[in-house]
Amino acid sequence: MKKTLATLLLSTALFSGVYTKQDRIKDMQVMAEAMTTIGTGFFYNNNDIVQNGALALSDAIRRVQPPLQELEEKDPMTRYMNNKIIFSNKIVKTIDKKAKIIIQRFATGDVQAATQAYTKIMKQCMKCHHEIRQW
Repeated sequence: MKKTLATLLLSTALFSGVYTKQDRIKDMQVMAEAMTTIGTGFFYNNNDIVQNGALALSDAIRRVQPPLQELEEKDPMTRYMNNKIIFSNKIVKTIDKKAKIIIQRFATGDVQAATQAYTKIMKQCMKCHHEIRQW
């Protein structure tokens, strides 16, 4: 069973193609819309809107990959110094975790914890844009 699952995942990864700049732009737009949707759900106190936004954010962030030039870098020292792969993966995990916290906490009525998780997501977004895009 595990071999079949691993083969399926590997074949999907091989045929999915390269993650391009256009793919990244599209995913960033989806994430921006998702963050806006979550904020709208907070203002209207609507759990369905918050959940839809958080799920869209979580789905989009899982597709984001490090810059292609970083993946193609052959020199291990340069890869270590740039550290964008590890940095990107850490941010992806953090945002995905916080999106799940938003869903759980808002559904239970803990709006303050949900908005704190939202703020932490924004902090991660800005951290990535500052580090990778040199804002």
